Amino acid sequence: MTLVLHQHPLASFCHKVLIALYESGTPFEHVLVNLGDEASRTAFLALSPLGKMPALEDKGRNRTVFETSIIIEYLDRYHPGSAQLIPEDFDAALDVRLWDRFFDHYVQEPMQQIVSERMRADGSEARTEEARQALRRAYAVIEHKLAAEGWITGASFTMADCAAAPGLFYAETLVPYGSDLPKLAAYHARLMQHPSVARVLEEAMPYFKYYPYKENLPARFKPSDAEA
Repeated sequence: MTLVLHQHPLASFCHKVLIALYESGTPFEHVLVNLGDEASRTAFLALSPLGKMPALEDKGRNRTVFETSIIIEYLDRYHPGSAQLIPEDFDAALDVRLWDRFFDHYVQEPMQQIVSERMRADGSEARTEEARQALRRAYAVIEHKLAAEGWITGASFTMADCAAAPGLFYAETLVPYGSDLPKLAAYHARLMQHPSVARVLEEAMPYFKYYPYKENLPARFKPSDAEA
């Protein structure tokens, strides 16, 4: 297999690239990275010295690519599939890149901060609340941007939606949407039902028992008492 994605099924940034690969129908091989296993960690750090996950290894071009947005751009250029995730039109592509960055920085980052605070022995409620407020501000901006139907930048599913789905999936378990966010709630539902997103979440199900806020997951993803 030419393409190898080194990733972990619980990680939201890994979900982003997996969604892109499944959306485009691009063939690739999975390698599960277990940073708690010395052999797996050593092998991954040899490939990705900063420990950035996921990492895409292209054996055919002898290249390893890091950073999720760059990976998707790389795939769109060198391994295009059935779906074009970045438009050719410059202004449309700029909008996609802008919202891709928005979800990574203003949804994923505060979401991960909240999770990190729970995992830390000295976790701070003040830092957690600051991150919750950041998510609420991001939600309001997304609500303003969205149309009643379709995707974040229009009629086509793009890289920006690949970024939106995992960030919003986890964020909503931490800061649920209020009644003042009907378009965001509807967009979230469309994302969760979209085939490439649903496939990634289905594959992640065995690992949700390790999610620090697993009690807040939607019922169909919540681990059973035996698994928890």
